[in-house]
This record gives sequence, C-alpha cells and structure tokens, in this order.
Amino acid sequence: MSHEASLMLFALFAILALVVLIAKFKLHPFLGLTLVSVAIGFHSGMKLPAIAKTFQEGVGNTLGFLGVVVGLGMMLGKMLSESGGAHVIANTIIRLLGERRLPWAMLAVAFVVGVPVLFSVGLVLLVPIVYAIARETKTPLLRVAIPLVAGLSVSQGFLPPHPGPMLAIEQIGADVGKTLLYGALVGIPTAIVAGPFFGSLVGSRLTVDLGHLGQRVTREGQAHHPPGFALTLLTVLLPVLLMLLSSLADLALPKDNRFHEWANFIGSPIIAMLLAVLLSICSFGYARGFNGKQILKFLEDSVGPAAAILLIVGAGGGLSKMLERGGVGADIADIVEHAKISPLLLGWVVAAAIRVAVGSATVAITMASAIMAPVAAKTPGLNRELLVLAMGAGSLFLSHVNDGGFWLVKESFNLTVPQTLKTWTVLETGIGLVALGLVMLLSQFV
Repeated sequence: MSHEASLMLFALFAILALVVLIAKFKLHPFLGLTLVSVAIGFHSGMKLPAIAKTFQEGVGNTLGFLGVVVGLGMMLGKMLSESGGAHVIANTIIRLLGERRLPWAMLAVAFVVGVPVLFSVGLVLLVPIVYAIARETKTPLLRVAIPLVAGLSVSQGFLPPHPGPMLAIEQIGADVGKTLLYGALVGIPTAIVAGPFFGSLVGSRLTVDLGHLGQRVTREGQAHHPPGFALTLLTVLLPVLLMLLSSLADLALPKDNRFHEWANFIGSPIIAMLLAVLLSICSFGYARGFNGKQILKFLEDSVGPAAAILLIVGAGGGLSKMLERGGVGADIADIVEHAKISPLLLGWVVAAAIRVAVGSATVAITMASAIMAPVAAKTPGLNRELLVLAMGAGSLFLSHVNDGGFWLVKESFNLTVPQTLKTWTVLETGIGLVALGLVMLLSQFV
C-alpha cells in the first residue's frame, strides 16, 4: 500500500473512531479531537516535537481570532438579555405584524435575536414569550414555537458571528461580509419554509399541553426601563451592518481610499463586535439604570458558557493543521479533484454525516472545515462563502436523540419524544435539504 493510501485510510479510521468515542462512549469532543489529531500526526511520520507544535499552532491560530469574537458575542447576548431588549424586539414586531401573522412575527424575532446569541440562549430568552402569546391569543403552541426555533437554528448555522460559521470562514478563507450576504439569501427562504410553512402544517395537527411551563411567564432579565426598539435593533445588528459596510467598501472603493481603510477596520469581526459590546454597555447597561458593578457582573457571567465551545473549535483548528502538515489534506484534495465531485456537495455530505453521528452542529462544522480546508485551497474558482454555507446546512441536518438541542426543544415546549421527532427533527432535516438546494442554485449565479 502506498504512503498516500495508508494516510487516507488511517485518517478515515481515526475520524470514524472519533465519532464512536463521542457518540457511544460520551467522550468530550475536545479530548476526542485532540487524541485523533495526535494519532494522525504519529501515523503521518511527523517528528514527535512537531506533532505537539503543529496541534498547538492550529489551536492558537483558530482561537486567536475566534476566541475574541465568541467572547464578545456572549457579552453582547448577555447585555441584551439583562436589559429586556429581547422582549422589546419580540413585542414590537408582534404588535406591528398583528396576531394573524404571529408565525411570521416569531420568525422575525428569532432571526434578529439569534444574531448575537447562541441557539440555547435565544431559546431560553424567548420561550416565555412563546407561552404568553399562545395563551393570550389562543394560538396552538407549535404554530408559534416552530417558526421561533427555525429562525434561531438558521441564524446559528449560516450567519456570522456565530462560532460555527466563523470557524468555517477562518479555516476555508472566506469573506465575512459575503458570507453574511449569501447567508441571508439562503437563510431567509429556508427559515420561511421550515418555520411558518411547516408550522402551519403541523401546528394544528399536534396538540401540545402548555403544562406547568405555560402557567408562568418568567420576567428574568427585564430592566425597569427597557431600551427602545430602534436602539435595541441598532445595538444587536451593529456588527452585521459594519461587516457588510466593509464588504461594500471592498467592491466600490479603491484600496488606497481612506474611507475604504476605515471601513475595513471597523468592519473586521473583532472590532465590529467590540464596538457593539461598548454600545451595549451604554444602551443596555447604564441607560437602563444598571451601575458599573452590575454591568461588570453581567460581562463576567457571560464568558463562562463560551469555554466549551472554544475548546471544541480550537481542537478543530488543531486537527485541520495536523491534516495539512501530515499530508492527508492534500491527498483528499487530489481525490476530489480527480473524482469531479462538487466541493459544495462534498462539504454538505461530510458535515451532515458527522452531525447525524455525533449530534453537535458545532462539532460537525468544526470537523468538516478541517477536512474541506485543503480541498478549498486546491480548487480554483471555488466560491468559499458558499462552501461555508453548504457545511452550515449539513451541520443542521437530521437532529435526533444524540443532539442536546433535541432535548432542549423537547423540554422547552413540553413535547413527547415522538412529537419532537415529528417536529424538531423534521424541521432540521428540512433546513439542511432546502439550504443545500439554495446554495447549489446560488452557485450558478455568483
């Protein structure tokens, strides 16, 4: 057997072993990714000091960028939560669209609130609003809940600055602004199909008891003087607006233009997130009556939940670097090139397979990015932003019992396991398939 074939087979075996370790033996993904990376380094014939140094370099390169973005994103989300800004967005959009358009209103709320916060955080923030609306308007719970989880899921899978898309952007070398733009073009129609349309089909067919959760509407994180709608929206969407401004400046202005330089500076993900957090300290903090000590406590409390995410994506960066230095990445790229497989489709398949086996969307896109990075590097003319979205679509595909999100949705809406399979699992599967179709369609025009 040739050295290249041996490398490929061992890498395949190592990744399958990783899936088994995480899915069956419940090994923490960070430890599993680290062990697999080291094993691939050993088998590739790298010198022992180089193995540790390569993994360290991959982790450092990834977290040096992503760690700051995720940390700032968690701070922004916490300030939004504590100020009552999420309730302001929800109540205003629902009031504007009216009760007849409640599913569309909840989709819009989830899409906006989902930009700065993780899926689980957004769900916890908005579940009380869902119950209150369902009870007061006598609307079937699932007609309101399904658009909500669809919007949150799509935001997490396709839109920076969420950790998954940001990691893929960094690994693949995509442009943040273009990914945002294409992510909206793909994500909004996908969320509409998976949210209001699907919700209207199953919302009246599956009866869900509001249960004890529906008898109370928590008032956590609501300030005495919540921010106005326009200020809340500006604060939450400021990073998105600045990153899009940077991309527009790249297209419209020469590189030596002074405004172009400033647009690129304030539109870089770290600076854009930093400016949004600073604004939130004023708009969601001091202006709401919180003092400096309280705001500091909010910011300190927000960073803890990011630790597990950062460990996983950091180890994914280490795996990517090990595949690159060990020669496995180049071999994968050669196979794809000669087999004439669409890199977009391959990225989706890899992410979807890992998602189904492991359950975690973050782990799925982390591993898929590591595998696809060398393919992207050796494929001229590849739209890297669409590859990020294809992997994002795959990472959301077919959530089932091995996914923490499955159980979070089940418990949040008082569902049985069969009901969760008929709703959440079907919804996530639909998101993965519809988004893939839209990515392939968009690839014909951009």
